[in-house]
Amino acid sequence: MRKVVLILLCGMLLVGTLFAGGQGEGEKVLQVAATFGDLGNPFFFTMGKGVEDAAKAIDPNAKVTVQSSGYDLNTQTSQMENFIANGVDIIILNAADTAGIAPAVRKAKEAGIIVVAADVNADGGVDATVTSNNYQAGTQAGEYIVKRLGGKGNIVIINGPPVSAVIDRVNGAKEVFAKNPGIKILSDNQNAGGNREGGLRVMTDLLTAYDNIDAVFAINDPTGIGADLAIKQAKRGDEMFVVGVDGAPDAVVALNDTSSSFVATPSQDPYTMATRAVQVAYEVIQGNPPKEKLILIPTTLITRDNVSEYKGWTEPE
Repeated sequence: MRKVVLILLCGMLLVGTLFAGGQGEGEKVLQVAATFGDLGNPFFFTMGKGVEDAAKAIDPNAKVTVQSSGYDLNTQTSQMENFIANGVDIIILNAADTAGIAPAVRKAKEAGIIVVAADVNADGGVDATVTSNNYQAGTQAGEYIVKRLGGKGNIVIINGPPVSAVIDRVNGAKEVFAKNPGIKILSDNQNAGGNREGGLRVMTDLLTAYDNIDAVFAINDPTGIGADLAIKQAKRGDEMFVVGVDGAPDAVVALNDTSSSFVATPSQDPYTMATRAVQVAYEVIQGNPPKEKLILIPTTLITRDNVSEYKGWTEPE
């Protein structure tokens, strides 16, 4: 069994004091709800499985609801209101809009619900935030790009939804680029929506707009894979390379494909992130809030040189 699940099990021997797994009449069943940006993205699908597995480790009969917001604030606000109305115990929140979701978070807290932000920050008084060190991911990507270019070249940044994870990645990369005067950023404000289709669309436009692009920083792997496809279609793969973020299975395939322009990705671990978020939330219920409300999980740069050693994301059982 995965280490994280063992930690959950070992740390929850007193589960019967609050949630008895529904074994007796009238005993409370744990209710956990989660809302993620896009369940069509393997990253968030894996996070959803992590939420479910962690909840079941606490209470085998736990009721788990996992929904996709489509990165739409209104949709996510409605989801939060439904979670509150259903009286859930825990909400794992992947904010579609860090600031905009604050009123819904406050309503949930007023209703006595534990809210833990996952992957991105959320305003409104969440109990904790569990996320990858996205600034670190951005600096790792930026440093790789600068080193590969020898400190000189034209770069495009394919941006994404205005959430903290994306903002931190872009800021981390930009700080590295700013220290290297030979690096020129041609574009950094195109929102590809964090998906493959958006990456293809935005990169196609950028290839039309700029004749000389040396490197692409995409804010996640689906965006980067889409950008790689656009480059292939334009037959410009010998001119530039792409760096993403996630360490996703599709990225591993691309890294092992020598014809792909996708060459590196700082890896995350969505399953571990989600299980940790549920664990933290349950500890809050038990009266043990984390000492630090921001819990950062380090990222590791995966390239063609070390992909053979990369074990990939932690997988559900």
